[in-house]
Amino acid sequence: MATPGYSNHRTLIQRRLRRIEGQVRGLQNMIEQDRYCIEVLDQISATTRALQSVAIELLDDHIGHCVANAISEGGDAKDDKISEATAAIARLVRS
Repeated sequence: MATPGYSNHRTLIQRRLRRIEGQVRGLQNMIEQDRYCIEVLDQISATTRALQSVAIELLDDHIGHCVANAISEGGDAKDDKISEATAAIARLVRS
């Protein structure tokens, strides 16, 4: 299996995901504490933006590493990786 594009900064991504995990736990606490709806919605928005930011970074890594390598190798692998990246972008846009 090929090395993921994010391998060089895996620790940074894990740290960001742990922070997002903390945000989600904070959201659960806000509901338990009957916090005002708008405050909860604001925190959901911030958490969503944080996840989107990680997704964009991973997509950038995928294109810069996995897709670029496949293009340099040519053949069917190139077309497969481009299709894979396009599908990932479509899923992100729809989310």
